[in-house]
Amino acid sequence: MIGTKGTLKHFRTHIHNVPILFCPVCQSVEVHHMIENEYEILAEFAHGDGASEIDFQDYVEKDTNLLFENCVNNENEDPLEVVISQIDMALDLLVIAKQIDDTQWSNDLKKRLGVLSARRTKLRQRQTS
Repeated sequence: MIGTKGTLKHFRTHIHNVPILFCPVCQSVEVHHMIENEYEILAEFAHGDGASEIDFQDYVEKDTNLLFENCVNNENEDPLEVVISQIDMALDLLVIAKQIDDTQWSNDLKKRLGVLSARRTKLRQRQTS
């Protein structure tokens, strides 16, 4: 998962600058676990007030460096470096999965590696163009 800030939609309210975790492979997005409660409260109040847009940072003060210190990668890094880092991590995990003979996990990691490898190829092609 990559740590970043994004805009989430809660019913008809767009909440900007929410600390989120994003998976570059499956495209899943999660509200960062350290601010989930604050997000839920703010989202409910904003929806109840009929606000169409709000900025999370205006209502909740959290140090984003602290929030994202456990993330392996951040959005502001070079995309190719992020993908290479994700590939390295998946390869390390694949070794462990094979050592403990976890076939399902190994297969999941191989799929992940396929997606990441394709993304790395595209990024390298963009750099050379």
